[in-house]
Amino acid sequence: MLDPLVICEIYDLFSRILFLRYSLPLGYILMNGFCHYRSEGTSLIKYKIPTRGLLGLRNVILTVSRGTAVLNTVFDGYQPWAGDISTRDQGSLVAFEGGSTTSYALFSAQERGQLFISPGMEVYKGQIVGIHQRPGDLSLNVCKKKAATNIRSNKEQTVVLDSPLSYSLDDCIEYIQEDELVEVTPLSIRMCKNPKLTKKR
Repeated sequence: MLDPLVICEIYDLFSRILFLRYSLPLGYILMNGFCHYRSEGTSLIKYKIPTRGLLGLRNVILTVSRGTAVLNTVFDGYQPWAGDISTRDQGSLVAFEGGSTTSYALFSAQERGQLFISPGMEVYKGQIVGIHQRPGDLSLNVCKKKAATNIRSNKEQTVVLDSPLSYSLDDCIEYIQEDELVEVTPLSIRMCKNPKLTKKR
């Protein structure tokens, strides 16, 4: 099996920091990068990586450089398979039943990690609704409603929810693992656990 390769060029004031910080964790740099300063004060890094290693790389570079870096890529050829690329350490928060999400359920769910959804959204069983703060997946009931009682309270509890994470198609492809899928419709982009692999477990 062959890996298609691209040459990446990063122009930035802090490209040396970028290279030192992310060359090892990315795990797919195939040759030592080189860096030199240009006349306008920026620096350049150039190295080869498999094309599959580009997923998520642009977001990492722009985040660390605060939006000042420029990334150019050029196809360079093929090389034998370079091995698996390291993936995320955290698991996923998964809805174990379908329905409409509630503020009451999301308030307790956000303590488990970062959510992709907001109150009033329709979810289905097996849909990924957030990022677990620990390794391994966690099933949650994000549609749970507060139990109604006949006791009136003078104090109403206000629920403060964190803003949900927004994601693009590229972010989803970068995020998913082998047992997860990306669902693309004209109205939304969602992620879910692969039902075939879930049944086997």
